[in-house]
Amino acid sequence: MKDWDINIYRGVLTGYNEAFIISGEKRAELIKADPKSDEIIRPILRGRDIKRYGYEFADLYLICTFPAKRIDIEKYPAVKKHLLSFGMERLEQTGKEHIINGERIKSRKKTNNKWFETQDQIGYWEDFYRQVIAWQRITKENQFCLTEKGTVILDSMAFLSNIETCKHWLLAFLNSNIVYMWIKWNVSEYGDTGFRLSNQYVENIPIPNPTKEIEAQIESLIHNKDYSRIDRLVYEVYGLDAEEIALIEYK
Repeated sequence: MKDWDINIYRGVLTGYNEAFIISGEKRAELIKADPKSDEIIRPILRGRDIKRYGYEFADLYLICTFPAKRIDIEKYPAVKKHLLSFGMERLEQTGKEHIINGERIKSRKKTNNKWFETQDQIGYWEDFYRQVIAWQRITKENQFCLTEKGTVILDSMAFLSNIETCKHWLLAFLNSNIVYMWIKWNVSEYGDTGFRLSNQYVENIPIPNPTKEIEAQIESLIHNKDYSRIDRLVYEVYGLDAEEIALIEYK
């Protein structure tokens, strides 16, 4: 896959999720207080939300103050007030420790970012306004899904972008039984929690180039949630015989 014209990125690292990830109720509250808040609040997916071919949205949202966007927090007073409710000492990115009311508070790790910004630069933030294929980086199965445009991915996940011309093809192959076996045979980082399916492994998964005819079939099967037929179609593309298929399906 590394030879395809696609991007592979890790999700967003905030450094302090309690402040930056908010409920749907809190989002509504911030937008009511200041409608401009909606400009920097986006739905977010966590690793636990991801399923094979889909996801369960938990009505959670991310305050998207990515350093790469160079946001002026003074233009978003409701968001600023919300973030400050967690304490400047906790949000600053200095790596320092503070004693507040007898409690030891550790700030986020030292960076050059501002106190209201996420920990990583997220220079690829515009990719979140496209449909991407996302997956949980530590998982017991290959579970990949298509997101809705504008959905942000947390750092427990990774995603593929620039996939518009081949998204159904990639989704079908990445969720297939044969890729599950490839992962078992090739991903060395494994523990009680599952595989560490990092970018370096995903970019080496061997996926053939798409054909318009088969991709149209796959798109129809995904739409109808006929996933078992997708696996059979993938076997045909790889040219597997009955013995090889039996080996793959013996999980």
